[in-house]
Amino acid sequence: MVFEDGFVIETKGMTDILDITLQVELIVSASKVQSGIVLAFTPGSTAGLTTMEYEPGTVSDLKEAIARLAPEELDYAHVLSGDGNGFSHVRAALLGPSLSLPVRGGALVTGKWQQVVLVDFDNRPRNRRVEVQVLGDNP
Repeated sequence: MVFEDGFVIETKGMTDILDITLQVELIVSASKVQSGIVLAFTPGSTAGLTTMEYEPGTVSDLKEAIARLAPEELDYAHVLSGDGNGFSHVRAALLGPSLSLPVRGGALVTGKWQQVVLVDFDNRPRNRRVEVQVLGDNP
């Protein structure tokens, strides 16, 4: 069985890191899947998904690490749209647009301090769509 849903979340851009665990958990619950896998995907080329301990220190650490890997102030070759967001595309490519997690006992399997996060790297606020598919046993 495949259950599909999604949601939209407003972001501020500039490596805005948002906890989306609850939204994903609600979709897993609505699917009634007891054992399987959940896939989350954000369309676009300037945002990504990952897991982390979502607390101010690790959020700050991740932002700083990403800034060191792909600094905003570099001269990027990306000029197609003239919007100055070449760094956003590089950062998103490093993180990746999708994430898969197990479902067991009808619930998302994560570590005690592990949350699902969306990271918006674009240089402006956006409304980001997250597509979610839950694949598993037939309820």
